[in-house]
Amino acid sequence: MTLATNPSERVIDVREINPRFRHQIVYRLFDNLGPDAALRLIADHAPNRLRDQLAWHYGERCRWTYLEEGPDTWVIRLEQVRADPKASPADAAGR
Repeated sequence: MTLATNPSERVIDVREINPRFRHQIVYRLFDNLGPDAALRLIADHAPNRLRDQLAWHYGERCRWTYLEEGPDTWVIRLEQVRADPKASPADAAGR
């Protein structure tokens, strides 16, 4: 298993989870990420479907970074992008 390089980064090897529960577990872990925390996923295939689902559900709030891309192992870092509390509503609207 790949070790976390940051103490606030939780590592989860989804290869060890029953496939029918993987996405549900990842969603729960992602929902509960604290500020400056990350989730590192280890998979045995390109998790394209999960990426599409997270993008649809969370939009820009989900930062997806490939750390390793196959052919046998994929490692992805997930982070929640939080709104800047100092930004004005006009900034958030892109004005």
